[in-house]
Amino acid sequence: MKRFFMIPVFAITMLAGNFNNAFAQKTVMVGGAAMYPTKNIVENAVNSKDHTTLVAAVKAAGLVETLESAGPFTVFAPTNEAFNALPAGTVSNLLKPENKGTLTSVLTYHVVSGKMGSRELMMKVKAGHGMAMLKTVQGEELTVMQKGGSLWIKDSKGGVAKITIKDVYQSNGVIHVINKVLMP
Repeated sequence: MKRFFMIPVFAITMLAGNFNNAFAQKTVMVGGAAMYPTKNIVENAVNSKDHTTLVAAVKAAGLVETLESAGPFTVFAPTNEAFNALPAGTVSNLLKPENKGTLTSVLTYHVVSGKMGSRELMMKVKAGHGMAMLKTVQGEELTVMQKGGSLWIKDSKGGVAKITIKDVYQSNGVIHVINKVLMP
C-alpha cells in the first residue's frame, strides 16, 4: 500500500519540478534585467536599461494603462540604440505634448493584438511563402520575414528591423526586442 502511495507523490513532485524549471527557463535577460513571465509588459520594460526611451515614450503617449491590461499583446520593442539612430531631434520632438497623436501612432505601430512567439511568427512566415502580414494596433500592417535564420520586421516605409531577442514572455503577451524603430 505504501508503495502505491509513493508513486503518485513522486510523479507530482517530478511534475512540479519540471513545471518550475520550464517556468524559470522563460525568464529572459533584457537590458541587464530579468524579464519575468509573471509580470506585465510595463512592469518588465521599466527594468530594462536598453528600453528607457521606449518607456518614456509609452508614458508620454499615455499607453501605460493599456500595456498593463490583460491584452494579450505582441510588442516589437526598439532599444535606446534604435531610437538614437533616428534623425537628430526626432525623439525629443515626438515626446512633446503637442505631438502625442503622432507618438501614439508610432508606438502602437509596434504592437499587434495576440500573443505570438517566434514559433508562431515563423509558422505564419512559412504559411505565407516567406512573408507574413501582421495588422498592428495602430491599423497598418507590418511584414515579418526570415533571413539567415533570424526573423525580420519590415515597416510600411521599407525600413527593416531585426528581432535581436525573441520570446520575452510576459503575463499579458510577449516582447520581441528589435534594433530599429518601425515607422507607419
